[in-house]
Amino acid sequence: MSPDISQDASPDAAPARATRASIAARFERLPLSRWHVTVRLIVGVVTFFEAFDQLLIAYALPELRREWHLTTGDATAVLTVGSVGMLIGALLSGRLADRFGRVRVIAYCVAASGAVSLALTACTSLSPFLALRFVQGLAIGGEVPVAAAFISEITRSFKRGRFVLLYELVFPAGLTIGALAAAWVVPAAGWRVMFAIAAVPGLLAFLVQRKVPESPRWLADRGRLAEAETVMAGIEAKVSAATGEPLPPLGAPATPAPPSSADPAPSGMRGLFTGRYRRRTVVVGAIWFTGYFVNYGITSWLPSIYKDEYGLTLSDALLYSTVTSLAGLLGCLLVALTVDVLGRRKIFAIFLGGAAALLLTLAALGAHTPAQVLIWTSLSAVGFFGANICLYLYTPELYPTRMRALGCSVGGAVNRLGVILGPILVGMVYAAGDGVTPVFVMLGAVALAGAVVAGAFAEETANRPLEEISP
Repeated sequence: MSPDISQDASPDAAPARATRASIAARFERLPLSRWHVTVRLIVGVVTFFEAFDQLLIAYALPELRREWHLTTGDATAVLTVGSVGMLIGALLSGRLADRFGRVRVIAYCVAASGAVSLALTACTSLSPFLALRFVQGLAIGGEVPVAAAFISEITRSFKRGRFVLLYELVFPAGLTIGALAAAWVVPAAGWRVMFAIAAVPGLLAFLVQRKVPESPRWLADRGRLAEAETVMAGIEAKVSAATGEPLPPLGAPATPAPPSSADPAPSGMRGLFTGRYRRRTVVVGAIWFTGYFVNYGITSWLPSIYKDEYGLTLSDALLYSTVTSLAGLLGCLLVALTVDVLGRRKIFAIFLGGAAALLLTLAALGAHTPAQVLIWTSLSAVGFFGANICLYLYTPELYPTRMRALGCSVGGAVNRLGVILGPILVGMVYAAGDGVTPVFVMLGAVALAGAVVAGAFAEETANRPLEEISP
């Protein structure tokens, strides 16, 4: 069987379709419970520390530049090599998770990331450091989109946005707490201590495999029907025990009409660019790219800009940068609380558009003082952090189970293109010697482009079952 063709066209597909429809209906009737919160917490802690690891490099960079006498080109390589690994890791993990399971890929990625963090503490020169950061990027880039797909698959449609984004808050929380910890630890104890701390959560891989069940939607989609039924029954029993009440009556599952043998359901990479999914992939990819171009174009260089452009001490530069991360966390919370009311499309348009307006205002003012940069970048961070976290909710909704993890991983890969090119182009514009104003003009223009694409072309998915959005 071709890897790009769904099994729905086969003569034996009817039981699989029935099981998938039944599992979807059974998830829809599950009330929010301690079981959901526990699973969200375990996977969330893993994602938290992946974010923690990801941000450390921006706070270690000023010390690395001093210790290893790095040029601007070297510094750019340090900032971007991990993102190159994340791009590749995201693409690989989606295929692996759609073939071998969500939970296994999550566990392996977090174990690898922790091991590499420990190895980084032994680096004494640039070359091995870059090689290890690339490998760590593979792991971080692999875990985050697969975790987003998994959380979406265990959540009912009613208020799905709030539930998923309260989980996704752990990522910006990891960035923020990583920033706070690094702002204190790096000046006091050095960058190696921070990477040693970041290695400890690799042990969470064992907890994930022991406590988190595989996605029943994925099991059914792979034809493992008996196992899917067993896992789903176990989840229902735990939810019933957690609530202390019997589950609500099961509604009639809406089974979609099976595709004909001449028109099999598309899957794999080709499926992402077939039929209704083509436009979705292009639009969400554009939002991923613009949002993260702006995010990392700003956050990766802020400590160095504060230190080099305005003469702040390392401690003050890191503190100022941390304020921006804290403001971004507030933006994420605002989105989590409003996304089911406003809808996904309005969130992207409002928050990215607001970030664009604030960055262009900063450019118009001239960015003459560090206080100006602090205020306007922090306000804009509310916008681009908020829009970006919504992508982890929105992307899994756009694709069916057979290619959901792959769709998320492609989004994560395009995200990495933005993460790579943002710091590179900011570095190039900044190195041109015209100050920081052109940097904020460029970033504001990119954010505006993302807002226009989202407002004009994004499809609304709020409060709709996954199987209805993506048959």
